[in-house]
Amino acid sequence: MVIQGKVAYITGGSKGIGLGVARSMLDAGMKVAISGRSMESLKIAGDQLGHSKDVLLLKSDVTLLEDEEKAVNTVLEHWGKLDVVVANAGVGHFAPIDEMKKEDWDQMIATNLDGVFHTLKAAVEALKLSKGYYITMASLAGTNFFPQGAGYNATKFGLVGFTQAAMLDLRKYDVKVTTIMPGSVATYFNNNSPSEKDAWKIQPGDIGKLVVDLLTMHPRTLPSKIEVRPTRPDLK
Repeated sequence: MVIQGKVAYITGGSKGIGLGVARSMLDAGMKVAISGRSMESLKIAGDQLGHSKDVLLLKSDVTLLEDEEKAVNTVLEHWGKLDVVVANAGVGHFAPIDEMKKEDWDQMIATNLDGVFHTLKAAVEALKLSKGYYITMASLAGTNFFPQGAGYNATKFGLVGFTQAAMLDLRKYDVKVTTIMPGSVATYFNNNSPSEKDAWKIQPGDIGKLVVDLLTMHPRTLPSKIEVRPTRPDLK
C-alpha cells in the first residue's frame, strides 16, 4: 500500500515513541499532526522534525474529549482528511497496591483508558471515510503482570481488550485496528533519561518503522496484536 501523502494524528507525539513514529512517517512521505499537553514540548519536537509544512503541532489533553475533538477537527480543516491515528499518550505510576495513591490511579485510568477512547471517539467517523488505520500503544504489561504494577497493569490489560474489541467493531467499515505492545523502550517514560546505557532497549525509531511496515502491508492482512521486546535483555 502506498502511504505517501497520507495524513496521521499521533497523541503524545512530542517525545519518545510518539516522536519516533512521527519521524518515520515523515520519512515515508506522510503528513503528521502531533499532540501533547505542553506547547513548549511540542515546539521542541517541531524543531527536531524540521518544522516542515507536513508537520502540525496541536495542544491537546487526551483526558478531555472536547480537546481530542478539537484536535481532530483541526487536522481535517488543515489537510482535508485523516488516514491514520496513533493513540500513544500514556502515563505510569508504580507502587505496591496498598501504597498506591488514588490520584495516581485516577490519572492512569484517565490517560491510558479514557484518553484512548476519546481519541478514537473523536476520529472514528473520519477513519470510516478514509478506510483508515487506528493504532494503540499498549505494553507487554498488558499481558504480563508484575509487582507494584497493579494500576499500570489494569490500564494496559484494559487497553489491549479495548483495542481488540474495537478491531472487531470497525473492520466491517474497512478500518484496520492494531495494538502494539512494546517491552523496554529507550524513552523518557517513568522519569528515565535515555542514554548509552539504554542501547540494549528498543529504540523509538524501531517502533516507528514497525508502524510504517503495518501501514504498507497488503490491505487483506491485519496483524491485530503485536508484542515487541528487546532481542536480548540488559546483561549488566
